[in-house]
Amino acid sequence: MERVNLLEGDIKDHIALALKGIRDGYIICAPLEHGYVFLADAFSEFAVRAMHVLRGDNLGVKAQVLIHSGETITGLSRYVNDDTRALINQFWPGPLSLNLHPNMGLNWNLGDNNSLDIFNVRAPKAEFISALLKESGPLAVSSAARVGQKPALNTDRIFVLESDLAVMFDAGELPEGPATTIVQSDVDGLTIIREGAISREQLTAVVPAFSDEQPIG
Repeated sequence: MERVNLLEGDIKDHIALALKGIRDGYIICAPLEHGYVFLADAFSEFAVRAMHVLRGDNLGVKAQVLIHSGETITGLSRYVNDDTRALINQFWPGPLSLNLHPNMGLNWNLGDNNSLDIFNVRAPKAEFISALLKESGPLAVSSAARVGQKPALNTDRIFVLESDLAVMFDAGELPEGPATTIVQSDVDGLTIIREGAISREQLTAVVPAFSDEQPIG
């Protein structure tokens, strides 16, 4: 495992190193906004499975997907309505996670053997990972903290073997922050699954009829 200080050197070199690790089928560790995460090629079943094992996930747990921007969302989801698009335009990149239905032709297994017909996706603000996603395409992601533990705000709290990761990218101590807000979008409308960093008031300012009790038709 190579260790890289993101506060030093050229970000282009760091991106190239991350891309090599991911494209070779390995896992990397890097900083999101409020915690370090493991990242792998979303279309590499072996790498995604290894990421779940590394974190200690139960069987059937599905990894979240990160993308660079909303421009590629129609390539992943078979249903993105106007209200969902409005939320994407307003809150991406940022702390809004969407539960969407995947396109039927996607060749991936995020951990559920494609049984759930839903995936969680977000475009993050974190500078390094955002720049990486622009080059890599969709990445599977999971917290670098073990299941049941708080987010790892520094790399000292990440317990892995040298052989577990291709690269550990270190940006120092990360700030604590709220969880993302999760919204589910399907043919029945939009439903708030979890209110987090983005409040209900902020959501309804974009989609006035928003409700977690009465989905938008």
